[in-house]
Amino acid sequence: MTDGATDWGRARWHNEPASWRSEGPSLLVTTDAETDFWRETHYGFVRDSGHALLFETAGDFTASLRVRARYEHLYDQAGIMVRADASNWIKAGIELSDGRLHLGSVLTAGRSDWATFPFEGNGEDIRLRVTVRAGVLRLQASTDGIRWPLMRLCPFAVAPGYGVGPMCCSPGRAGLEVRFDGFTLGPPTGKDLHDLS
Repeated sequence: MTDGATDWGRARWHNEPASWRSEGPSLLVTTDAETDFWRETHYGFVRDSGHALLFETAGDFTASLRVRARYEHLYDQAGIMVRADASNWIKAGIELSDGRLHLGSVLTAGRSDWATFPFEGNGEDIRLRVTVRAGVLRLQASTDGIRWPLMRLCPFAVAPGYGVGPMCCSPGRAGLEVRFDGFTLGPPTGKDLHDLS
């Protein structure tokens, strides 16, 4: 459906940022102030102000992209989002928390969870791959685009279609600069769960 020469104009913004542009295959985004995605858990509030440029799918899919950014403030984050609706979505990528970069994901089915762990590689340059198939979401992360270890496997809302694409937020400030490249979107992969390629 799409490949490395992404036509970003085919996607729709969920909360279009004031500053963004496409440069060939790249999408460059600068976050607005106090942007975030979260629903209720622990904090009690709902935030749906983060930036996401979403391609519509016709059912199940596999999508991937490369994310590069310099994370400098608490909760700066960038990665990929899959959205069924306002109450059912996942965001995943790199986030600055407790003074270091973490690889994390927030799965929301009415309320949000947060799964996170310190990232040992170059978190400022990471690739993410997500597959939704038959109500199951598989999330993988790679530092080289060759090996794709499993990051998360979870139930996910079954829908006739989804929005999927790059996501970024900066709850504590404005001005996180993110570069997205190599977005792909196609049929769900048939690879074995432990096939790391």
